[in-house]
Amino acid sequence: MKLILEQMPVVINALNIGFLQTLKLFLVTLLGAFPLGLIIAFCSMSRFQPLSLIAKLVVWVVRGTPLMIQLLIIYYFPGLILNNPIWGGGETGRFLAASAAFIFNYACYFSEIYRGGIQSVPVGQEEAGLVLGIKKSQIFFRIKLLQMIKRIVPPMSNEIITLVKDTSLSRIIALQEIIWAGQSFLKGSHGISGAIWPLFFTAIYYLIFNGILTLLLGRLEKKLDYFR
Repeated sequence: MKLILEQMPVVINALNIGFLQTLKLFLVTLLGAFPLGLIIAFCSMSRFQPLSLIAKLVVWVVRGTPLMIQLLIIYYFPGLILNNPIWGGGETGRFLAASAAFIFNYACYFSEIYRGGIQSVPVGQEEAGLVLGIKKSQIFFRIKLLQMIKRIVPPMSNEIITLVKDTSLSRIIALQEIIWAGQSFLKGSHGISGAIWPLFFTAIYYLIFNGILTLLLGRLEKKLDYFR
């Protein structure tokens, strides 16, 4: 116990640095995946068949393959196969590659949630708006969007919570997120080797972060109850 107490400041500092990387990847993914997912959803619902088929095929491939494989392909494929290491080296390059993989992966999942939310709004509302001379864009943003948000908050919340835990997969390309930081003390990081407790300690970070997100998303869902 005394040894653990002596190691605690070093471990906490390393885990805090790793958590900041996890948090950064989480926020960047959401900022990129939210709008991209909506674009993909519109493409999959397009009346232009080639565009719709391509969008649906991309979503099918991304949802049907492991995120870990997608990370490896996005990070290593340009350098090993195309001989063009577009991500550069170091932690910055790994973060950029991880961000691209996570954004594209979650955008495809979000697109299906968006599509379900848009299609769940009664068609009669759009028809009534068109009869009144309202443009389709105005109908979407002023009438359908808020109703869609109400319907997609629960499934979107589940995906956001899953994203928090999925960020740990980025260690497959050696991104130094929180799990990487905790695991490093098994290998001799900061003069500490053979210590497994920091790895288990990372679960507390995930529990607290997910707890905060659950509360915030729950409050958002309650605020949207007026659409019932």
